[in-house]
Amino acid sequence: MLKKRELHECTTLFELMSDPTIMPFVRHKAYSADEYWFLTKQLMEEELAGTAISRTIMSDYGQPIGTINLFDIKHGTGFLGTWIGSQFQGQGYNKKAKEQFLEELFFDLDIHTVFLRIRKNNVKSIRATEKLGYALKANESHTVIYDEINQGTDQFDLYYIPKDLFHMKKLHQNREEEQAM
Repeated sequence: MLKKRELHECTTLFELMSDPTIMPFVRHKAYSADEYWFLTKQLMEEELAGTAISRTIMSDYGQPIGTINLFDIKHGTGFLGTWIGSQFQGQGYNKKAKEQFLEELFFDLDIHTVFLRIRKNNVKSIRATEKLGYALKANESHTVIYDEINQGTDQFDLYYIPKDLFHMKKLHQNREEEQAM
């Protein structure tokens, strides 16, 4: 479902990202396939430097359908950014990708808290985040970060996913699955 980024996927991903319902919500916007290639190469270099982690989200048939990233990594924290092509939304890919990515971040890498900044007008993402069960709204609990992300014209809600809560929810989910068998 997730794989490390590869430059040969850029054309397909650029076409999906160019959708007017997707583009406004993408952090690193590109307006040509060449620019998207350059931004992806830059992101891959940031991963080597330890300031970002980026993965391609793959469909059940092995085609690239979006990306999931952790940006601005500092002291075991970072900001999550995810987008999925509109024709693949509503099929469970977002939840699966987030869970697989969070497992990698929390259990294979040295990340303990993941923040999400979601534009207040991005109802789909807010709804998807609140359904996760391990993401907590942080507008009031992390006011310094909340104020920092809302200095511009766009206004965001802030959420965070602590490693311990994610781990607890995954254990609970595994127990429920075992009991169902």
